[in-house]
Amino acid sequence: MGIEREVLVEIRHLRERLPYVTGVVVASVDGLLVAHDVTVDRPDGTSVGVDPETMAAMSAAYLGLAQQLARGAAYGDFQETVTRAVDGYVATFAAGTAALLTVLANAEINLGLLHHEARPVAHRVGALVGP
Repeated sequence: MGIEREVLVEIRHLRERLPYVTGVVVASVDGLLVAHDVTVDRPDGTSVGVDPETMAAMSAAYLGLAQQLARGAAYGDFQETVTRAVDGYVATFAAGTAALLTVLANAEINLGLLHHEARPVAHRVGALVGP
């Protein structure tokens, strides 16, 4: 099985365990899309129209800023970040040194459960994608 397929299996299992997750994107740290499972529809039936390639690029750009913030505060390397918006969350996790796992979730998600489930997936994805 190729790396993309193995990563896809990981992110699909994550979505199965977290019902309020609407999409998962795995990107390289330079913003290239590795794999995704994105179907973002709001509870009211409207579609959000997330482009996985754009989300991969934005995740990598956000990584650069997050790394500078973490290092500027003298807290070490970036691990994860959560952005809360009106209708949901965007959580980005370091997946080793070569990739990022970005999870899109509705506002109803339990953030503790999201972290509990996504951290080990990020670790496994990092091992699959990493050098």
